[in-house]
Amino acid sequence: MKLMNYMNLNVHPVQLSFFKDRTHAFEEVFHAHQGMELLVVHEGTGIVVIEQQIVELKPGSIFCFRPFQLHRIRIHNLPQDNYIRSLFVLEPAILEAALSTFPTLREFLMKLWKDPLMPQAFRSESLPELEVLLRSYMPRLDAAKERGPERLLEEQTLFLAAFIHQLRTDSEKRSDSVPHLSGRSSSTAERMLAWIEAHYMEPFKLEELAASVHLTPNHVSATFHQSIGSTITEYLTARRIRQACWLLRTTDMSVQDIGEAVGLGNFSYFCQLFKKHVGFTPYKFKGMSAYTIFIE
Repeated sequence: MKLMNYMNLNVHPVQLSFFKDRTHAFEEVFHAHQGMELLVVHEGTGIVVIEQQIVELKPGSIFCFRPFQLHRIRIHNLPQDNYIRSLFVLEPAILEAALSTFPTLREFLMKLWKDPLMPQAFRSESLPELEVLLRSYMPRLDAAKERGPERLLEEQTLFLAAFIHQLRTDSEKRSDSVPHLSGRSSSTAERMLAWIEAHYMEPFKLEELAASVHLTPNHVSATFHQSIGSTITEYLTARRIRQACWLLRTTDMSVQDIGEAVGLGNFSYFCQLFKKHVGFTPYKFKGMSAYTIFIE
């Protein structure tokens, strides 16, 4: 199974999906992307793994995933309970330019996009009111599709500006942050994620990870899988591939040097693993459009 699938934003830099029912089509994978992803949860409960944290997901949750940021969404009780979400994927530079005459709103967007200290999980102050906003734009966006890509992008940008404005308003009303998932196993899993973040570029040794959290190797593996929903190997692979994508896009390092930099010193194995999980060789990925992103 691929950890990443791709959506090409080269033709059109904004993709909006409203009230999508993913109850029977949801696939739980680690993924990262070059664009910004804004997720609104209408129905469903679960967790989100992001930046070595485990955060609760429930109706009214809003998540902002930054470019190349590895994350995983885990939905509980499918298909007995529904999972319905809206998803907005964009090249953030497009929206930044559109907000040039609104400096405080542009500043909020820039923090969402680039500030490592900015929260990335929010709660809607009133989900019904937010859904009214979304529904009010849907017919306008549908009509704009008939008038060509420039008109569509204009309407999409207006919607995103309104959405970001509402998100800022809600965030200013709430002084409390969205809580991490409580529980001993969750906090232990977060410590494991932090250890992997510090050591993923090295040859992996389960015994060293276990010692860092004061558990046996078997207990480490079981606790990680219970909390995160994947094996340690799956997460480690995703983290390495995500970093390789970043380095391929943002540096002049050779493919072989990048493999070594992410802990995959066997060059042939690195190329095979990259193609398996991304769908392209590292060489082809390096030459692809800057608007290509990876998305769930």
